[in-house]
Amino acid sequence: MIPSDETLTETGIDPARRGRILLIACGALAREILDLKAANGWNHLDLTCLPAKYHLWPEKITEAVTEAVAKHRDTYDGIFVVYADCGTGGGLQARCDELGVEMIQGPHCYSFFEGNDTFAAREEFTAFYLTDFLVRQFDAFVWKPMGLDRHPELRDMYFGNYEKLVYQAQTEDSTLDAKARECASRLGLAYERRFTGYGDLEPALSRL
Repeated sequence: MIPSDETLTETGIDPARRGRILLIACGALAREILDLKAANGWNHLDLTCLPAKYHLWPEKITEAVTEAVAKHRDTYDGIFVVYADCGTGGGLQARCDELGVEMIQGPHCYSFFEGNDTFAAREEFTAFYLTDFLVRQFDAFVWKPMGLDRHPELRDMYFGNYEKLVYQAQTEDSTLDAKARECASRLGLAYERRFTGYGDLEPALSRL
């Protein structure tokens, strides 16, 4: 995580942060990023996360990333944004270009977890996707925000055009698998599990 503030040098870079890169990430990716950092010894990468619930209000993402870049850019040698487009309609990529910072490629995390090329080739239009994070947080990020806890009769209106729930598993976890099956049942969808691992996330971070 980000070290505590120290006196800045004349160049504006905290000596403790020279050669370091800050990852500005969606909170839904925190566990996966920390796991990758630990597994690969990426000790030069620091992580700060924006609220995972911005997935529910993607119009907030671009400005929140902008504020985070402005806050931290003078104290790091580099910044990398760990968001895909995530419903910003190209706005996040355009802003990152303006700010001169890179971001991970893809329309959303479901795509880069599976691998952007693989995901695009599937052309799945009737699949509803969950990741490890969303399986764990299904009630908080799907069931309750859609009002299904209060109005379960809305389920078929929301999901009537879907055919299956695809669980993109980052880890081998039988407990999460069972919970994902339960989520599919609650939504009235067929169930498919795909072990994706970290997809394009790992190679994207390994370049930094």
